[in-house]
Amino acid sequence: MATEREKEAAAYLEKHKVFDLMKNLTSMLFFYRPEDPKEFLIEKLEQLKESRDGAGAKAPSLLSHANLVAAFGIVDPANDKHVTFAQYKQALISLGMKDINECPEGANEDKISYDTFIDEGMQSLERCSATYEPR
Repeated sequence: MATEREKEAAAYLEKHKVFDLMKNLTSMLFFYRPEDPKEFLIEKLEQLKESRDGAGAKAPSLLSHANLVAAFGIVDPANDKHVTFAQYKQALISLGMKDINECPEGANEDKISYDTFIDEGMQSLERCSATYEPR
């Protein structure tokens, strides 16, 4: 059984999204393998701070628009330019996104368009990458 101090520590880490932050940073570090890892991490933290402060920067992420386009192509092999809600949701979850819109445009018809998939995916990606408390 966890002590009160352990519970407080766990709550602190969850509140400040420390695990998500570390996961994002280490994933980018392993993927990009920069010459100077410390400088790379400093740049990513500065980019994250600028994103938090509304300075126009996007939160750093391992995934991009191109990854969403590729994911859509995988779930739409017939090139119908739409997918089912289940395909939309599973594709975004497979990319590691957690905070997915459960009622995107087209969900009632079970027909999520390419544009909606990309827009919702980019918004979810931004929320996942923003490992900070909004100000």
